[in-house]
Amino acid sequence: MREALSAMTTRGRAFLSAGGTALVCSLFLGYDELVRVGALLVLLPLATAFFLGRSRYRLGLVRSMSSAQVTVGQQASVQLDLSNDGRMPTGLLLLQEQVPIALGTRPRFVVDQMGPTWKRSVTYHVRSDVRGRFQLGPMQVRLSDPFGLVRMERTFQSVATLVVTPPVVPLPPIPLSGAWTGSGDNRPRAFASGSAQDVTVREYRRGDDLRRVHWRSSAHAGELMVRREEQPWQSRATLFVDNRTFAHRGTGAASSLEHAVAVAASVAVHLVQRGFSVRLVSARGEDRNSLWHEHGALSAETAPLLESLAVLTATMDPHIDSRWLPDAGHSGLLVAILGDVGDADTAALVRMRHSAAGAMAVVLDVPAWERGPAPGRRSAARTTAWLAAHGWRAVAASPEDPVGAVWQELGATSGPVGSRSRVSQGLAPEATR
Repeated sequence: MREALSAMTTRGRAFLSAGGTALVCSLFLGYDELVRVGALLVLLPLATAFFLGRSRYRLGLVRSMSSAQVTVGQQASVQLDLSNDGRMPTGLLLLQEQVPIALGTRPRFVVDQMGPTWKRSVTYHVRSDVRGRFQLGPMQVRLSDPFGLVRMERTFQSVATLVVTPPVVPLPPIPLSGAWTGSGDNRPRAFASGSAQDVTVREYRRGDDLRRVHWRSSAHAGELMVRREEQPWQSRATLFVDNRTFAHRGTGAASSLEHAVAVAASVAVHLVQRGFSVRLVSARGEDRNSLWHEHGALSAETAPLLESLAVLTATMDPHIDSRWLPDAGHSGLLVAILGDVGDADTAALVRMRHSAAGAMAVVLDVPAWERGPAPGRRSAARTTAWLAAHGWRAVAASPEDPVGAVWQELGATSGPVGSRSRVSQGLAPEATR
């Protein structure tokens, strides 16, 4: 009852004030009609508050989305199925969904009276121009009486998560060779470590042919095991994204960091399409949610990578964490998306090159996102030439360069001398002084 009285609207309070005034006037003026009018004005909001306060509505809500993961700028549809599971009809319902400001304004709906076991469905659309992981809900329901005297709020506890991933651009096929010599596509491969039994059998996955079940291994392991038909050698690729704050310029969606994440997303999808097992590494180290994975469905492979890129944030650490690098051996192909690289980063870049069978780098021309280069930092051309001199295949990229053209230019670079266009400008000797 106290909750209902506190939820009384301006109209309800006006009824109480008018009723009280009428009762007081009737005492001084002696009009019996004012007593009846005042009593009606006072009792109507009080009775309504008592009725709503004692009512126990049983409302159910089911939230479903057209897709839990969409791309920046892509629209997602959300359907709300509201049901009245109680025996009492509801009054006028005002629904308001709690959504982040990045997804637009909060959707509001008005639902008429719902009888017992009735159901109502409403749909709204959201889209975001920035990547990230967003929470939809909880849903707030406002209950109101037919006279608009009392308005109470109820909140559902269920929420949903929408992941907005960076935009993905189809990339042209380029040679992804470890030695950078000869023709063909000899992808860098790494041996899948484990025992002989791990190499020949694996756990049963939905969709596997039952004729491949290895019953002896299944009895020993206590679960279904199937024979492997693929080679124990895997094509692996490490995708490094330089997400240090001071290595980028600009703000919001137009910053160089957002461009680096967009390039990384396109490269990740392209490598998975080429049959690579991809892991994501940032300046803070390896992402635990995107470890090596086996070849399977394309959407299942790219979804965790794109989700990790969607929530990738800048780090204030000025150094590149290289503890993820193996102590010995090669980890396959390495593709790095670099920002503004300085002299303090050379040791980590040299280690990265030596730990990989092949190394490729897209160096962002970070000063192009903001006027004037930062003091003490290398230009993109100097960084590209330095990387080429140390065994990388590197190319510079500006905000105006299409991602597909940059990737194709990266594939056209040959040998440790880097891009011929940049060497002809005499940038390599400047970088190695």
